[in-house]
Amino acid sequence: MVLTGYKHLAAHVGHYILYAMMISMPLTGYIGTGVNTEYFFLFDIPKFENTVVFQTVVADWMGLSFKEFEKPIDFFHKDIMGSLIVWLLILGHVSAALYHHHIKRDRTIIKMTTGR
Repeated sequence: MVLTGYKHLAAHVGHYILYAMMISMPLTGYIGTGVNTEYFFLFDIPKFENTVVFQTVVADWMGLSFKEFEKPIDFFHKDIMGSLIVWLLILGHVSAALYHHHIKRDRTIIKMTTGR
């Protein structure tokens, strides 16, 4: 089949986007938060505004306050990446599962739902 290479490429690109999101979402979530973060009741992670990285890079080098810095980070985290998660994860995976079930007629959905 001619489109097999394109399907393989689409699957790889989709997975790389998911990996990028798995890294960027927690990172931008932490960077954009204005409060200390409790790590599984074990210890507190200080808010990004109180770190040496923020003081050196953002405040001194870029000359931004936390409020000025937080606005584009929140936009990227919530509006851009949040929308990508909805469209890519939900619709992309549902479409791929339906493709496997109805077009390829393999046992992918059965394996995913029953484990057999």
